[in-house]
Amino acid sequence: MPDFDLMVRGDVITPERVMEGGYVAVRGGKIAAVSASKPGSAKVNRDLDGAWLFPGVIDAQVHSRSQKGQEGFAFSTKAAASGGVTTIVDMPYDEDLLVCDADSLAQKAADAEREACVDVALYGSINPAHGVTRIREQIQGGVCGFKFSTFGTDPVRFPRIPPHLMMRAFAAIAPSGLAAGVHNENEEVVRYETEQVNKAKRADYLAHGLTHTDFSELLAIAEIYETGAYTGCRAHVVHCSLGRGIEICESYRRQGFDASIEVCLHYLILTEEDDVSRLGGLAKINPPIRPRREREALWSHLAAGNIDLVSTDHVAWSLSRKNNPDMLKNASGGPGLEALLPLMLKECQRRGVSLSMAARVLASNPARHFRIGRTKGALTVGADADFSVVDPAHAPYRVADSRTVADWSVYEGIEMPQVKATYLRGECIWDGREVLAREGFGRLVRPHAGR
Repeated sequence: MPDFDLMVRGDVITPERVMEGGYVAVRGGKIAAVSASKPGSAKVNRDLDGAWLFPGVIDAQVHSRSQKGQEGFAFSTKAAASGGVTTIVDMPYDEDLLVCDADSLAQKAADAEREACVDVALYGSINPAHGVTRIREQIQGGVCGFKFSTFGTDPVRFPRIPPHLMMRAFAAIAPSGLAAGVHNENEEVVRYETEQVNKAKRADYLAHGLTHTDFSELLAIAEIYETGAYTGCRAHVVHCSLGRGIEICESYRRQGFDASIEVCLHYLILTEEDDVSRLGGLAKINPPIRPRREREALWSHLAAGNIDLVSTDHVAWSLSRKNNPDMLKNASGGPGLEALLPLMLKECQRRGVSLSMAARVLASNPARHFRIGRTKGALTVGADADFSVVDPAHAPYRVADSRTVADWSVYEGIEMPQVKATYLRGECIWDGREVLAREGFGRLVRPHAGR
């Protein structure tokens, strides 16, 4: 009788090393062995010499339902599966449903379990009108963290949380050990600079960066970490675009505070000079894509291990919300689930950064951050058998061939490695051509107990 259900051979990428010609064996949907030599026999064997075997990616920042009727969990999780992402952490800012209490959380959880093709963890938030009264019930309902914003995108769907309320929310979350993640832009600075740009009648590609300045971001980052220090809550900046932002985080860590920081894929790949200039509204993102010097500073910090998580901030806006020639009139954000893993592997390899670093910021660190590391985030015995098979050979990314609902991408035409298979709990959910998982195969992932 075979020892395992499935055994795959390839270059196994772990947070510690790359095991060339290693084996990953699966039994009962769990990792049963990871070995440099063949650990036994299996019902199904796949010898993929030269391919990368990468732990299932956890995308820490996904907006599946920001535009009602446009995407939803079925489409976002199919895109995830085709990109080697086996767990998405979904943001609470759905159109017509701010996840801010037990009822809205339960509704979204039920939708995820009915529709998702990969596993889903959920963020919670607060409605400013409720204060902090609904935080405990969301913790009990299984949120993996909380998300707030120092900047108001929408007064109902995406509200600003002022400093006095942010402090009380952090204090209410602190005993749970969950992290409070915050959108990092200062409201007053952004509003003032927007007025100035509007007075000057600027509508070109630089207009967005002039309104959402580096100063507005740095001021917010300092506020977030000081609020965490004051309350004892884990403080997390969700999308830093500046090298100086990483330095601020490091200073709080050196003081002994539980501070963490996340960088999105687009800040590591795109620049204002090279890409926003040609893409215009497609590349409008909050905070903005910065000049080339900031991208290089972020890569220096990533290589040094100073960045905790890398995510997409995925949102599949319809093209009609992104193609206005007036830069400021476009929605912010864009799709990225399918490009996250391939582009990170490509750039790490190109820049001489160990592929193990990619495993840390895309898998093991997010699992630990959201307290789901007992089953997710690593190719270790006993964990869920979540992993992907990546062909290092490059091919251009084409939206027409993708599984995203969006018909555009800032990554269109970029050469990148190819995800040839994705496994979730030992089942092949993407075979390089089609998503094989049915809607509802994904499960809701809740954090484990304890800090």
